[in-house]
Amino acid sequence: MKATDMITKEKIRKCAEAIVNGMNLKKGEAVIIRGGAHTQELLEEIGILCYHKGAHPLIMATTDEYSARVYDEIPERTLRETPKHYLAAIKESDAYITIEPFKDPTIQTKFPREKIAARTEANVPIRKVLYGEDGGPGKKWTYAGWPTPEAARFYGVEYEDLERLIIDGIAVPASTLRQNTSRLAELLRGADVLHITDDEGTDFTCRIRGRRINEDDGLIDEYDVRNGDLGNNLPAGEIFIAPHETYGEGSLFCPVTIDRFTNKIIRNAMLHFKNGKLILEECTAEVNEDQMIDSFNRCLEIDSKEREVRTTNIAELGIGCNPAIDKAIGYILTDEKLIGSIHVAFGSNLSYGGTSKSSMHWDFVTSPTATIERLDTKQKIMLHGSIM
Repeated sequence: MKATDMITKEKIRKCAEAIVNGMNLKKGEAVIIRGGAHTQELLEEIGILCYHKGAHPLIMATTDEYSARVYDEIPERTLRETPKHYLAAIKESDAYITIEPFKDPTIQTKFPREKIAARTEANVPIRKVLYGEDGGPGKKWTYAGWPTPEAARFYGVEYEDLERLIIDGIAVPASTLRQNTSRLAELLRGADVLHITDDEGTDFTCRIRGRRINEDDGLIDEYDVRNGDLGNNLPAGEIFIAPHETYGEGSLFCPVTIDRFTNKIIRNAMLHFKNGKLILEECTAEVNEDQMIDSFNRCLEIDSKEREVRTTNIAELGIGCNPAIDKAIGYILTDEKLIGSIHVAFGSNLSYGGTSKSSMHWDFVTSPTATIERLDTKQKIMLHGSIM
C-alpha cells in the first residue's frame, strides 16, 4: 500500500494547494518537483496546480530501492562528480519543490558515510545556486514532509500521530501562523543580546542586533522575495534569525535529533560553544555521539575550500509557533515548529540574512520549556515555553 493510499484525496489536494500557493508562482516560471515515488499522487497534484498557475512543472521521483542501489553499487568517485545536467536544470529553474524523498528513513542509516560525504561534496555547486551562495538571487524553494507507516516506526510513534503532526501542521492557515510569528517578531524587534535557558540544561547567549527577523508563515510573499527570504518548510510556523556568527556562548541541550549524514537518531545531545563556535571536543550525546561529531568533521573537510570556514558557527536561532505541533519525535521538520521550544542551527545561513556559507546546516531543538530574555531591557519574550 502506498503512503498516499492512507491519506484521503481531499487531504492530498489541500496539501498540494498549500505547497503551490505558498510558492508565489508566476506565469511562465519553471518548477522542479522532486520526491519519493511513494508520493507520486501528491507530486502530480502539485504539477497540475503549477500548470493552473501558468508555471511549467518537471516531476522527478525515485524509490528507496533505487537510492539503496546507488549507494551500494556506484563508486565514491562517481558520486563526487556534480551532474552537469542537473546543475543546469537548477540554474534554469525558478522554483524547486521537494517532498520527503524516502518512504522508510531507516534506509538512509545503511548508506556508507564516505559515499554520503562524496555526494554532499558533489551537491555544493547545486546548493550554491539554489540558495544564492554563488552571487545569484537564489531560487524559490519548498521542502515538505510526508507521513508513512515506515517513518512512524522509525520515529517510534503511531502512524496517526505522524500524520497529524505533518498533515495537520501543513493545514494550519497562514493567517494563524502569521499572528504567532508577528507577535514574536514584535517582541524581538530591536533586541541586542538574548539569554536563553530551559529546564534541561540549556543556558546560552547570542546576539541578533541588526539581523533580519524572518517570519515563516508558509507563504513566500513579495516582501519575502525582496528580502531574499525564498524558502519554505512545510509544516511552517516559526520565526528564525541569523545571529552574529562569532558571538555567543553557553550550552544547548537537545533531547532528540537526526544525524545529518546517516539519519541515525541522536539522543540527549549537549552542545557547548564559545565566540559563536562549537567546541566539538566538549560536545556529547548519550546515543550516537560519534555519528554527530563525525558529521561535523566531514563537513569541516568539505568546507575547507571556502574562504572562511563556518561549519560549526552558530547559524540560526528559531522559535517554534505552530499550534498543531505538540511534541518532538526526532523529525526536525516538525520538531523545530514545536511551541515552547527554540532551536539553534550551525553552519550555513547566507540565504536568510547571515554571512556563512557551508555544506552543513543542522538544527538542534530544545525541550518545550524555553525561557528567552532580552538582556538590553530585561524583558521576558518567552517564559517556560509560553510566549509573553
